[in-house]
Amino acid sequence: MSVTRSFKATDLFKFNHINLDLWTETYAISFYLSYLSRWPDMCAVQETPQGRMMGYVIGKAEGSGTERHGHVTALSVAPEYRRLGVSRRFMAWLEKVSDENYRGLFVDLYVRCVNFAAIQMYEGMGYSVYRRVREYYSNLGLGHSVRDEEDGFDMRKPLPRDPMRRSVRSNGRDIVVSANEVP
Repeated sequence: MSVTRSFKATDLFKFNHINLDLWTETYAISFYLSYLSRWPDMCAVQETPQGRMMGYVIGKAEGSGTERHGHVTALSVAPEYRRLGVSRRFMAWLEKVSDENYRGLFVDLYVRCVNFAAIQMYEGMGYSVYRRVREYYSNLGLGHSVRDEEDGFDMRKPLPRDPMRRSVRSNGRDIVVSANEVP
């Protein structure tokens, strides 16, 4: 049986097999360490009984007032452990921490517009597109046009503190903003 546990700094030396995926954004070690020091309760790994990392999630709390929310900075699962519910468990866990520890109104994340599998997965978890952000990502060379490859969807899911669902919108795919306009 696999285990979910807190992400430790030493895990940075054990996650290359996860981060070498085309869709995974990889950051400098200082970036990961800043998350582990500021939001340790929003960083977790899933590992096998033998200690092999299956995936990880790092997040943060941000905003204030009606914009107080949890943010998924990175979620990645090694290819051999996909379709086992690891991402779903990470997201449920991060949503709970965002709600209970940080009193967030919603959880948001960014995903490449051409990452159809991830978009479908997040929609299946109750997330919806809040807006399209032009040129949010670097070009991967995979899509129909260069511009599409660089755009990202800002996806959100309301938490219990937002029963009126004010943090989401039904026409998010029609709302397009520049990356410069995103805080």
